[in-house]
Amino acid sequence: MITLVSEPQAQRECPEKPQAGLAASEFADLYSEHSRAIYYLALRFLGDPQKAEDATHDVFLKAFRKMDQFRGEASWRTWLYRIAINHCHNLQQAWHERHVLTSADETIWDHTPAATDSPFRVLETKELGQRIQKALDGLPHEYRLLLLLLADEELSYEEMAALTEQTSDAVRGKLHRARKAFTVLFQKSA
Repeated sequence: MITLVSEPQAQRECPEKPQAGLAASEFADLYSEHSRAIYYLALRFLGDPQKAEDATHDVFLKAFRKMDQFRGEASWRTWLYRIAINHCHNLQQAWHERHVLTSADETIWDHTPAATDSPFRVLETKELGQRIQKALDGLPHEYRLLLLLLADEELSYEEMAALTEQTSDAVRGKLHRARKAFTVLFQKSA
């Protein structure tokens, strides 16, 4: 009787070369190039550094597993941002995200100050950051997303349109309204 030895579980779950033709080493390069931007985007959405780090890993795991669905119509960056936006949105919709309060908001602005920063300057920067975050949190999801993509990621209107699945003209109009709404909320937080 001949016994067949099956391939190890790890090789079946994480093949060396995903179906889209990107080798694991090339995927590692993709991770190195985009993980910081994905983390920062997740941090702005989730407001918690630990959750943002977890979300970043989840995004890249999803991307690796769904590599065969990458059609090449957009850049890798745009594709990864779309996954990140969807993932963060799903996390925000989860029950515990809607009902549990965290103290993580304070940790976002608690940076180690440079030796040259005065205590007054550190406090002023922290307060400004809190006002900005409060104004962003008060915006509708779509407006906040567009402002974050424009300011933090410096994407073009066309790239934002691809990520949000709308026309670049619609993005321009919504950005205009988002800026106005942000200004009103920011001034109220003074």
